[in-house]
Amino acid sequence: GFPGWHIECSAMSTRYLGGQIDIHCGGIDHIPVHHTNEIAQAEGATNIKPWVLYWMHGNFLVLGGKKKMAKKEENFITLQTLIDKNYDPLDYRYFCLQANYRKELTFHWEGMDSAKKALNRLREKIQLLGDKEGEINKTHMDRFESAINDDLNMPQALSVTWGLIDDSDISNADKLITIREFDRVLGLKLDEPIAHVIPEKIQKLVTERDKARKKKNWAKADELRKKIQDEGYIVKDVLKMTVVEPK
Repeated sequence: GFPGWHIECSAMSTRYLGGQIDIHCGGIDHIPVHHTNEIAQAEGATNIKPWVLYWMHGNFLVLGGKKKMAKKEENFITLQTLIDKNYDPLDYRYFCLQANYRKELTFHWEGMDSAKKALNRLREKIQLLGDKEGEINKTHMDRFESAINDDLNMPQALSVTWGLIDDSDISNADKLITIREFDRVLGLKLDEPIAHVIPEKIQKLVTERDKARKKKNWAKADELRKKIQDEGYIVKDVLKMTVVEPK
């Protein structure tokens, strides 16, 4: 065919990765034309067969009603769309990790809410482990590696992560270092402090409530707590601190 992205990919791959590639990724829509051309070109030029040992093709992210995102449909969701709605990009990463990459994934805001809550809950549990590292737990490490080596089974890898957190027979120090090793693959920054962006309106209500509590005006404090909750935020009184986070 005429010069284009097919020949560019073959040329750059063989130039920078060598004659044979271990893993080649791409969308399922690349299979019939783009990747077929790459194989023909690369194997014809190098006489190395197979040119790629493993192909990993990702399925589509679709909207409700099985509609694909497209600019012409004006339904294209970007990371900025999520940020504007108070989601961290890692909330979206957690959302994607809950499905196998070969399966079609339906995007919906309820799923994003669930992913956000799950990721925050996981981070909260990890914060309670302290900061002392022990030894990597071989049993859970083997389970994690077995999951990711099984065609990158990330839902199972997440399940192993939760299983490790809830295993009462393992010390916090061993859990922490093992979790950090998991996160080299998960990429969720699991042991970083949780930073919630609280709108100015909510911060003012929290300040008013703190003043009411200091004056022991419990009725006013309860009224303000309800207002904050109605706006979609949870208020927790931890020791002498007021902690506010999204529901």
